[in-house]
Amino acid sequence: MLTRLAPALLLAAGSAIAAPGGKIDALDAGTYVCELPGDAAGAAGIRQPDAAFDIVNANTYRTATGRGAYLLTGDTLVMTSGPKNGQRFHRISDRFLRLIGPDGQDGPLRCIRRVVNNG
Repeated sequence: MLTRLAPALLLAAGSAIAAPGGKIDALDAGTYVCELPGDAAGAAGIRQPDAAFDIVNANTYRTATGRGAYLLTGDTLVMTSGPKNGQRFHRISDRFLRLIGPDGQDGPLRCIRRVVNNG
């Protein structure tokens, strides 16, 4: 009887790990600086300081106006509370996000995790 239950228990455990939209993940802690594209005659990017945020830990972010929570499933980051509540981002790479527009497509705003050489 126990040998018949083991596969059923494993299947149940596997489905609990899965989430709609993909695997639940977390962003690396650090500051994400955001910018809009520049043009050929000037800077490559135009900083948007009001859009910047810090990832504090596995589910919390902070801005100049307060703190909130986020959920990262697959490559979709959703700000679930706080000053950015409702904003959605597409994770392009571990350090690069694009704000998703109301049409569901990647918008022009990009946020990059700051490291020593891009501060």
